[in-house]
Amino acid sequence: MTQTILEPSREIPVIHNTEVLVIGSGPGGLAAALAAARAGVQVALLDRFGCFGGNITTVGVEGFAWYRHEQTVEAGGIGWEFEERAKAMGAAVPESQSLSYELDSEGFKLVADKLVEEAGIHPMLHRQFVAPIREGDTVTGVIVESKAGREAILAKRVIDATGDADIAHMMGAPCIKTPVEEMQAASVMFHIAGVDKQKFMDGVKADPQTYADWSTGEWQVETDGKEDEMFSPFLAKPFGQAIRDGVIPAHLNTIGGTWGAVHDSGEMTYMNLVHLAGIDGTDPDSMTRGEIEGRKQAMLAIEALKAYTPGCETARLRNFGMTLGIRDTRKIDAIYNITEDETRNQGRFDDTIGIYPEFIDGYGILILPTTGRYMQIPYRCMLPKGVKNLLVTGRAIGGDKVAHAATRNMACCAVAGQGAGIAAAQSIRSNAPLDQVDIVAVQTELKRQGVRIH
Repeated sequence: MTQTILEPSREIPVIHNTEVLVIGSGPGGLAAALAAARAGVQVALLDRFGCFGGNITTVGVEGFAWYRHEQTVEAGGIGWEFEERAKAMGAAVPESQSLSYELDSEGFKLVADKLVEEAGIHPMLHRQFVAPIREGDTVTGVIVESKAGREAILAKRVIDATGDADIAHMMGAPCIKTPVEEMQAASVMFHIAGVDKQKFMDGVKADPQTYADWSTGEWQVETDGKEDEMFSPFLAKPFGQAIRDGVIPAHLNTIGGTWGAVHDSGEMTYMNLVHLAGIDGTDPDSMTRGEIEGRKQAMLAIEALKAYTPGCETARLRNFGMTLGIRDTRKIDAIYNITEDETRNQGRFDDTIGIYPEFIDGYGILILPTTGRYMQIPYRCMLPKGVKNLLVTGRAIGGDKVAHAATRNMACCAVAGQGAGIAAAQSIRSNAPLDQVDIVAVQTELKRQGVRIH
């Protein structure tokens, strides 16, 4: 039997009142806040860390649009703006495997600050969401905790961009949680320094890797064939050799993955080499185990690079991301859930809020958008059942397993987020419930903000 205590009731000060409150500032939440503010309503943006940007900044996932190739068709909008502003502020470098730019995880903190400031958004960092404030089935704000204690924030509309549908879940909205044993692996992102760029790139040119090489050892990846011979910044051989030589324990045969950019300074960034199965992003004990084990494996990966990869002989750890990269936990069982068929076969919707290229990455599937195919994202997939005044955006939008392998990606989160922010603003301006908002008006504002919806 679980031991419990009784928490005394208390009065909680209301520290802020706004029209739209966005909880979580990853690509989805940041895009939602910017879109709503640009649509003319008051916006507050809440995050538990000391910076905005989510996976880009706190995890260090710098490959925002690494799927991009010559024929790729995208939504544009705020997701595209993230890259353009980062380039303008010196916080981006060309991606090694595509036509996109790798966003500098540290520099993007400044980019996000600038975007938030310019839009007139009320920033609220270092506050952890604790519980929704409710009137029956209606969300009217949230309770937060910080060094300042327990506080309340009130809002006319709330956007759940927590990534895990935390607010929807606590409000009792039906959610679908992937079984832990089926969850996509968590990533431990890290950067290294001390790399001889010329020597490393000479080694890459001498033994170029392709997407076909992703199917090695325990990894078997489904493609549609067109990706197989394309270049990929993939690393697997040094870790296989390290296992054979006893440098890495034999059971750690999942160490392997991609490198990001190699800089003239000797830094190599966006090292996506450590993938941990069985980590539940909604369980702090599981996350604790993952953080500690992941850092151990990262150091083993660096030792293998030093021993078996030309140019990495004097490599050293530069930094870890601030937290694990989580791909998969809860999704809402939305008013409409995107299907695998729609994801694979260019789904079309009357309530489209943006498009996303044919990029599927997860659950053993890798399909790159090299032929101009794309799907539309329906507004309804962000509407939780049974809860009013709440939209859910980011990777927790409604969809089945394969759909999630597409919509979880950061660029798609930005597409959904921009649609959520504009819908929330339109709902306030027209005094209409979120499930009755004028979708044509939402689409008109999306197009005004530079989004391709068809």
